[in-house]
Amino acid sequence: MTEDPRPVTPTTILARELGEIAALLDAGTGVTDELTTRVHRARDLAAGLDPYLDTCTTSESAALSALASRTRSADWGSRDVISGSGPLEMEMLSGHVEGRFLAFLVHMTRAVRVLEIGMFTGYSALAMAEALPVGGEVVACEVDPYVAEFAQSCFAESVAGSAVTVEVGPALDTLRRLDGTFDLVFVDADKTGYRAYVDYLLSSDLLSEGAVIAVDNTLLQGQPYSDRPTENGRAIAEFNEYVANDPRVQQVLLPLRDGVTLIRRA
Repeated sequence: MTEDPRPVTPTTILARELGEIAALLDAGTGVTDELTTRVHRARDLAAGLDPYLDTCTTSESAALSALASRTRSADWGSRDVISGSGPLEMEMLSGHVEGRFLAFLVHMTRAVRVLEIGMFTGYSALAMAEALPVGGEVVACEVDPYVAEFAQSCFAESVAGSAVTVEVGPALDTLRRLDGTFDLVFVDADKTGYRAYVDYLLSSDLLSEGAVIAVDNTLLQGQPYSDRPTENGRAIAEFNEYVANDPRVQQVLLPLRDGVTLIRRA
């Protein structure tokens, strides 16, 4: 009989620990010292992961830190917005670790021209702009004029911000009128639009040879594999299935932050 693989990653160890805790509770053992210890251990394993990733990642630039601070202090709850994803909130900020990941992608792909679909306040756009070579460009699509203006005011305070061109309006409309090719594309917009964006990119002449598409939130708080997903959760699940079965591409889904899928033409 083949045994199940021994859990060796933080998430698989956590899943085993929680599974055994649930079994003890189902058996009616009560709150014993052992159970309390195990619950604390599971909590510490989960709670310590993201802060540890942050500690072990190269620090963000002063410009990115200032942009993040401005975003966190803004009163998003009072805004009447037109975002396709619903109300804007500071949690939409890509953040330190993902920003560094995107900068690494720029370096690794040797990207000169980058396209972003869904900019919010500009953290990811600026992170990628900082990694570009001289003469490089980030074209950032944003549907909401208020956040576009917010981002541009932040870019104005950074040398790298001059490399970002902001296109305001529905992303598909922008894509249809763009010229030239892009070496890297980052998609972080309305979740129900993901399939249309990626399908358009793959069917268009916008991707350079060897271009990489990075798609954010493809784990979306675990909803794609839960039994009670929201509308956005269902949209992401359908998008992930669509990409996984598309013979035109190769892809890998990484458990970075809320999930990032890397896609390239096969």
